[in-house]
Amino acid sequence: MMSDPQLSTGTHIRLLAGHAAAGQPVFEVLPARLVQSDLFELMGSPGMVLGCAAGDVLRIADDGQFEVVEQGANWCIQAAGLAHVSPESFAALRDAVGELAGMAEAPADLRFVVVTVGRAAGLPAIERVMDTWAAGNNGAEWWFGNGDRAASSV
Repeated sequence: MMSDPQLSTGTHIRLLAGHAAAGQPVFEVLPARLVQSDLFELMGSPGMVLGCAAGDVLRIADDGQFEVVEQGANWCIQAAGLAHVSPESFAALRDAVGELAGMAEAPADLRFVVVTVGRAAGLPAIERVMDTWAAGNNGAEWWFGNGDRAASSV
């Protein structure tokens, strides 16, 4: 049996993040891997979209709305503050999350942070790292961006 080479090819998907003030849709483009003709495995956690994390398998509608068909093993944690994160603060978070076998990412201007960490790390450890980091960043807030804790501010 021969496998379809298209199924393992990396691609990008466009997910609906919300709507601008004038009503236009706002999308986030994320790396993904096609796993079936209409299913994609998310290869990176989103910074704006709520409801999914790296490793989740999604079915995506033409308008960018999606359904998580299979939940992956990761939490997506999103963080932002009143000001951009300093490079030193981001490095400290990256190191702390690394201790949990996770990964912290941010755009070059550090206006927000996305953390991907395995559920196996445990909520108490994740919350401790994120609370400690936020306490040292005036005005910083963080929240779980996926699963049963999506959009719940901590």
